[in-house]
Amino acid sequence: MFARLTGGILASVSRVIDGKPEAVQSALIALLAEGHLLIEDVPGVGKTMLARALAATIDADVRRIQFTPDLLPGDITGVSVFNPVQRQFEFTPGAVFAHIVIADEINRSSPKTQSSLLEAMEERQVTVDGRTHVLPSPFLVVATQNPYEMEGTYALPEAQRDRFLLRISMGYPDAAAEALMLRQRDAVNPLDGLTPVVSARQVTAMIAWARGVHVAPALEEYVVALAQATRSHPDIRLGASPRATLQLVRAAKVRAALDGRSYVIPDDITALLAPVFAHRLIANRSAAGGKAGAAVVADALERIAASVRVPLASRP
Repeated sequence: MFARLTGGILASVSRVIDGKPEAVQSALIALLAEGHLLIEDVPGVGKTMLARALAATIDADVRRIQFTPDLLPGDITGVSVFNPVQRQFEFTPGAVFAHIVIADEINRSSPKTQSSLLEAMEERQVTVDGRTHVLPSPFLVVATQNPYEMEGTYALPEAQRDRFLLRISMGYPDAAAEALMLRQRDAVNPLDGLTPVVSARQVTAMIAWARGVHVAPALEEYVVALAQATRSHPDIRLGASPRATLQLVRAAKVRAALDGRSYVIPDDITALLAPVFAHRLIANRSAAGGKAGAAVVADALERIAASVRVPLASRP
């Protein structure tokens, strides 16, 4: 059942996102690992299209929030409104109350508004006026953001970046995929042809199945060694958090399940190391040497992956 359902999701989303199988798989990994996905790239390369295509494949509640400088935290979490008839305050849920929340251009709003998602993303609940309201399950935030150097953007705080399981970049399509897009999308929106292939209940079942994938103790120690190496690396000022360690294992389990295996191998971990760790790390300014911080972090992760001993994991 797992292979059939995940294959249906991948095939459906790939009908809209041409030539980007890695990005499509990353979105599915974030969903089934109970994480959240951050898509960072320049405008117009399909960031929002990927988020909407994934949402269209699931028969569940979907909300889209366009982040702007005037967006308020209450617009996201909800507010308490006084009911003059009942003479009491009633909670009106915000846009975050959905199975899939598309946070479009999340870094165009103020840090105060961005922080309103912190509790929801980590604890899957929101607290308004001292009362806690539980969010639906499954719950996934797919956020898009433009590069920081673009006009009108605010950098995401470290605490919020740490709550995203994966950060990916779409990149420009190749010439053949772009030409195909011109022919197919001139008069028809490909999203209009998508129909749900799974239900929210089936997604919950797939999450439980992936959670049962076996991880050998040697591989758990390998993940910890990778995380500790980022904390002691001379070019890194802020290393990977324990949350990052946990989420790397969860993502590796889903990748193994998508590959038809009931156990994790080292390749699952190394393939996800940069997407899970890179956006959480902060480079030392002295180590930049004229390079961008992202380049310093990428170089450091490559050296860490090459230096940490890879265990020989045996099949359970």
